[in-house]
Amino acid sequence: MIALNTIFKYLSLIGGFAVIGNLLAMAFLLLDTKGKLSTSSLKLRSILCVSSATWAVGTLGTIVFTLATILGQSFQVAVDPTVLRSFITQITLGQYLLFEALVGFFVAAVAMRLQKVLTTIALLVLSIIGLVAPIFQSHSASSGSHGLAIGSLVIHVVALSLWVGGVIAIAVLDPDDRPIAVPRFSVLALWSVIAVVVSGTINAWSRLDFARAWHTTYAYIVIAKIILTIVLIFIGYLHRKNLSQRDSIDWKGFGRLIFAESVVMIVAVAMGAWLSSNQAPIRPGRVKFDAALTVAGIPTPPAPTWSRILWSYEPDALMIGILVTAVALYIKGVLVLTRRGDKWPVGRTISFALAISAIDFATSGGLGLYAHFAFSYHMISHMILGMIAPIGIVLSAPITLALRTLPQGRNSEERGVRGSLLALVHSKLAVFYTNPLVALAIFDGSLFALYFTRFFGSLMQSHVGHLFMDLHFLLAGILFFHVIIGIDPNPRRVPHLVRIVILFAAMSIHAFFSVALMSTSTLIDGGYFASLKSPWLTDLLADQRLGGSIGWAMGEIPILLALVATFISWVRDDSRETKRIDKNVERAAAMGQPDELADYNKYLQDLAERDRNKP
Repeated sequence: MIALNTIFKYLSLIGGFAVIGNLLAMAFLLLDTKGKLSTSSLKLRSILCVSSATWAVGTLGTIVFTLATILGQSFQVAVDPTVLRSFITQITLGQYLLFEALVGFFVAAVAMRLQKVLTTIALLVLSIIGLVAPIFQSHSASSGSHGLAIGSLVIHVVALSLWVGGVIAIAVLDPDDRPIAVPRFSVLALWSVIAVVVSGTINAWSRLDFARAWHTTYAYIVIAKIILTIVLIFIGYLHRKNLSQRDSIDWKGFGRLIFAESVVMIVAVAMGAWLSSNQAPIRPGRVKFDAALTVAGIPTPPAPTWSRILWSYEPDALMIGILVTAVALYIKGVLVLTRRGDKWPVGRTISFALAISAIDFATSGGLGLYAHFAFSYHMISHMILGMIAPIGIVLSAPITLALRTLPQGRNSEERGVRGSLLALVHSKLAVFYTNPLVALAIFDGSLFALYFTRFFGSLMQSHVGHLFMDLHFLLAGILFFHVIIGIDPNPRRVPHLVRIVILFAAMSIHAFFSVALMSTSTLIDGGYFASLKSPWLTDLLADQRLGGSIGWAMGEIPILLALVATFISWVRDDSRETKRIDKNVERAAAMGQPDELADYNKYLQDLAERDRNKP
């Protein structure tokens, strides 16, 4: 049974990696024609269709044999409609696996219809989400260091899919297309390799019992996979060495090396499929029973104090990975501008650094830790993610930096990465979301949809739920403050008066939400905080009301600051407009051109003088 499960999991992995690699090549590696897929990209659609079908079928097989393994029953029991329906509708792992299979079938259905680069990018993002979804209920989810183990494994699989999938895509490309795709993939592959090695090391450290695991089959497979990874890194070194000789690249030798690399990667993926189908030898100290460890994946921390909140750290590896990637890209952009001789305001860089630090503190720092155990700390974290950090992100102008530094088209016909971002900024979707009313509805309206429905209790129960809330708070705040005080390009120009009205509306709605929360007489968490059995938190309702008051206090101040900033911006814009008009008048007078405004004023003066001279 385990062998069959491993086979189907292997088909799922290799199919998913191939899907991501082909989409990556179509969207970024090959040339496009003014935002549309080129002929070379369109050739990959048939391979994409086969790969996605393999992915979906492999995932369906994984569902069946995973269920049979869990039940300890035969294949016939697992395919019973009632049993199977219960697994994919009521059990989280079954739901995530079904979602992955549906993503595979969806990609297969639309593969032959792909025409545009932006659509391909959206499909790539969806495929990555589908591939990593079951990881949140994998063996890592049941071990200690919950956020570290799951997050590092997600990063590991994403980086591996870009690396392995990219190699597969390069291998199936026509030889004439490789000179175009390989240089850009080489840069991505380097960063993917680093992410694979670092995340794999962290995941192994957080989960494995190194004192007892060395003589197990699991350990032997891990060692073999490490050896293959070293071989692949060496092959990558040979690739970069070959590419460095731009005038004499041996493309035939490159093709043979790519074939060998693909074979090694297929074997490595097979080993990874076996590892994912078997429980690792877990550290004994990491599985000690604790109510909070069972529910939240984190042992109950001691009673909060200032020092514990400031210095505690429970790493959420996935969020840290996102932040590290954002910092690396921002620094890269600043360095590109500096080398080019351009200047980037230091204040924007400082604003970005402070925002990233605030996000890390609210998710992995002491505040992020205690946000899992008390509603009041959860609300502080929410306010930092939704109100404070977004202002820093918006004022750091990341889109402007990206537009100034991203690579442009490699020929006159290609839109390129920069052009794709610019097209997205001015797309109909961006126009819709930057509507002030839409931004306000997402920013404040989602508070009521989240906290006064069953969603809050359900989301608090899982790592995915916490991640969704953190990202939602952050993105909703960034969207709102981008519309109000944003520096980056906006597809619509919002008048200052409208911005002020929206800010007052946001203050009122937020105040109403906070008062409603302070007035609650029942718990809104669906029993989550009570299930943690924290000894230092006895009155959950009082803590919930405290969270409402904290939300009111912390929510109003950033909005007031945004209101002041909007007034200042309005005055400055009026001053600039006045100066512009005066300069135009002076320029017209110097050139002997008629000044319509001056003529009109003189006309009014003549009328007034005529009225005074009348008897």
